Amino acid sequence: MTLVLGSALACRKLWPNQRELSRKIVHIGTGPVVPIAWFLNISALIAIPSAFVITFIALINHRWKLLPAVEDVDRESYGTVAYGVAICVLLVLYWPEHAAAVSAGVLVMAFGDGFAGLIGRAVHSPSWTIWEQRKSFIGTTTMAVTSAAVLFALALITHSPIDPLRLLAVCLLAVALEQFSIWGVDNLTVPLAVAISWAWLTA
Repeated sequence: MTLVLGSALACRKLWPNQRELSRKIVHIGTGPVVPIAWFLNISALIAIPSAFVITFIALINHRWKLLPAVEDVDRESYGTVAYGVAICVLLVLYWPEHAAAVSAGVLVMAFGDGFAGLIGRAVHSPSWTIWEQRKSFIGTTTMAVTSAAVLFALALITHSPIDPLRLLAVCLLAVALEQFSIWGVDNLTVPLAVAISWAWLTA
């Protein structure tokens, strides 16, 4: 997390006008922390309190903008805090017995939504607005393709006997929820929905 935050701060210093880029670095970089913790067998006694502390720090930063690289965007969003809350809830529910479910939810949000935001802004394509939030064809496609890749890769790595069509349904659920991103609420709904669906599919 220190490396991720340092990268975001360096990005803000090098490209001060790219306000969304530094935030997305934190968004994307946070995702791999969960599977790394899974690989290292980090216990719930360490993982859960750590997640709550980081989320509390994110809440403070959202209020006072102590680290603008994380929160300084051109719209009202509680996404960073919602992201932390989602991770805390998933850790409480599933860690470590269903660490794959936690990883599924967090990685889909980190990579799928993260790259969708970056590519959607960088590449011009047809777009639409939902609750004053702009969505684009290329961004939504990126979310779908990246989410599918993450879920199929996780299924292969964990040798989970999940029907590909059901995995595709989870992917489509994530894409649908990402469309409703007012105030950054998708940072909460997408990880929770994907993780809960994964746990149900592998039960």
